[in-house]
This record gives sequence, structure tokens and C-alpha cells, in this order.
Amino acid sequence: MFGFLRKKPAKPDAVEDKAQPGEIPAAEPALDQAEPIAEAVRPTEADLDFETPAPVAAEIAKPAAKRSWSERLKAGLSRTRQQLGGGLASLFGRRKIDEELLEELEATLLMADCGVEATQHLLGELRKRWKRDRLETADQLQKALADELHAILLPLEEPLDVSGHSPYIIMIAGVNGSGKTTSIGKLAKYFQGQGRSVLLAAGDTFRAAAREQLMTWGERNNVTVIAQDGGDSAAVIFDAINAAKARRIDVVLADTAGRLPTQLHLMDEIAKVKRVIAKASPTGPHEVLLVLDANIGQNALAQVKAFDNAIGVTGLVVTKLDGTAKGGVVAAIARQYPRPLRFIGVGEGIDDLQPFKAREFVDALFDTNNGAGSAA
Repeated sequence: MFGFLRKKPAKPDAVEDKAQPGEIPAAEPALDQAEPIAEAVRPTEADLDFETPAPVAAEIAKPAAKRSWSERLKAGLSRTRQQLGGGLASLFGRRKIDEELLEELEATLLMADCGVEATQHLLGELRKRWKRDRLETADQLQKALADELHAILLPLEEPLDVSGHSPYIIMIAGVNGSGKTTSIGKLAKYFQGQGRSVLLAAGDTFRAAAREQLMTWGERNNVTVIAQDGGDSAAVIFDAINAAKARRIDVVLADTAGRLPTQLHLMDEIAKVKRVIAKASPTGPHEVLLVLDANIGQNALAQVKAFDNAIGVTGLVVTKLDGTAKGGVVAAIARQYPRPLRFIGVGEGIDDLQPFKAREFVDALFDTNNGAGSAA
């Protein structure tokens, strides 16, 4: 199944798999040192599956769904809906709204990964509306809950505008396994769909398969990839920015090596990468995206805090909402560590990463239709 990846990568005009090392300012030590990748070494299937459970080839080759984005979002959030909406459906079967119902609703929200703070806020607002608006029926309570959840999530809805700089440099971070490299490939397709030229920087020099994986996305989308057989992350990204300037590229997507928030010395290194980007482009990076795996639940909050302290997170990408994830974690982030949620991923297809829209998200959770849902 991965035979096409075991061949020596082709080198069309649109893809560069090597770059001459750029000159890094002497004040910055070498970063992310790794053993050079031997030309004969090719990633195994297990290597390629390390960051994302689904095979890379299947993700890239899978044709875009013909359904609208809202339909795909509902399908992707079906498991979340079973946990949240399904639990609520059994509660809302009662005719009378009382404190016992609200307590059971509280337990359901906590099980959906909404977190203590968001759950308490939602229940407090529901109690106010229950008494103020004299809610009586289960349908009224469910609508009130959807409205309050939408109010929590709406501040996260800030579409990413890349028109302010050229090239617009997006630094992408996240722990190993979050779907970071795969998200970069999908973002490249998204920006191409907006008519923008894109360049990829294979800055994850620590994980051997990351370079090969990113090059595969580049070949598929006919996007230039700046990479090195060895070296450090900062050198690759430094060269990529200079190449983008020379070629008048609109958007640079800079991959970085996966980091665990508890590995403080590695978090320091990714902070140095950001400083090198600023030396290559004084106004950059223009966006620092943190990719979060929705399946990790409340641990997402710790990741947002740690990466924000290290590199100043300006936006989030939440992936794998179609897995065993509970979408309530988005509400937890909104209440405890709010950052613009630029994109969400609910599938393996190349078009299954789309800008976050609060109303669409809430409608998908409750399987309602307020008129949203144009085709992506």
C-alpha cells in the first residue's frame, strides 16, 4: 500500500526535497539536531502512521465528499452527538424541568469533556433562563442549552486572514500524533482553493517520516517543499522564507518538530525557531497555529497553556473530532484558555479541514438546521 513512498521521491519543478543550508545568526545555537537521513532509508508503514492513525496515502487520495460541509460536520460529530445529544435526548424525554434534571444534565456535559468551568457556566445560565423565561418543556430547555453553548463558542470564530503580509508566514506546532503534518497538507489545499500560492517548510527534522510525509502532500498538491536531509528546524524554515520571498509566494506553512509540554528544553528550542523566523522576516511569524488532537480531552488545555507560554499561540486547529473525541472540549477551551479556533478537522479527506463556525458546530452537535451548510 505504501510502495509509492518507498521509491526515491521524484523531483518535479514544483517540489524541492533539498535546500542549501541558510545562514543562521550566530547568536542562535543549532536546533533540533538529528542524525542525517540516509538516502536509502525510507519510512515504514508504522512510521507513516505515527502522527495520524489513518494511512497517509488514503488521506491524500480520498476524493472530496460531495456532501455539504455541514453534512460532513454532522457525520464527523456523530460520536460526540451520541455522547452529548444522545444523553440529552434521554433527559429531555421528561416533561418537567426540575433540579434533578439539571443535575443529570450537568453530569452529561462533564462526560462530554466540557470541563467544570464551562459546565458550571452553562448550568448557571440555564437556571436563569428557566426561571426568567418560565421554560416548561424539554424542547425549550434544549434550545436554551444550544443558544448558551453558541454564545460561549462564538468568540472563537475568527477566520484567518492571510492578506496582510507577503509572504504570510504560519508557524505550526503541536505534540507528536496531533495530526500536525497532515493538517499542513490540508491547509495547503485550502489556501490554494483561495487562489494563493503556497510553500511548505519541512521543519520537523526530528521525525524521519515527517519529511517524507510532507513531500508527499507537496507532490499531490503541486506545492514546493523546502527540506534538508539533515540539519536543524530553524535552518530549513529560514531557507524556506527566503525562497518564498524570491518566488513571491503568498503563504509559507512552516512545520516544526513535535513537542511535549513537559519537555521544557525542547519547548525552549521551538521558541528559538520562532526567533529565527523573525530574523528572516521581521514581522513574522504572522500566525502561530497550535494543532490539538480532540481525543486528548482536558489535556488540550494544558497544551494550549504550555505552547502559548513558549511561542505565543495566536490560533488553534482542532483535529480528529470524528474519532472518539467529545466535542465539548471546544467549550472548555473557550472558557478556560480562549484562542481563535481557526480550523476544525472531522475526517480524513483533504477537504475535511475547514474554518470553524460556531453556529454550524452547535447545529451539528444537536443535529439541528438553522440554514447553514453550504458546500465546501
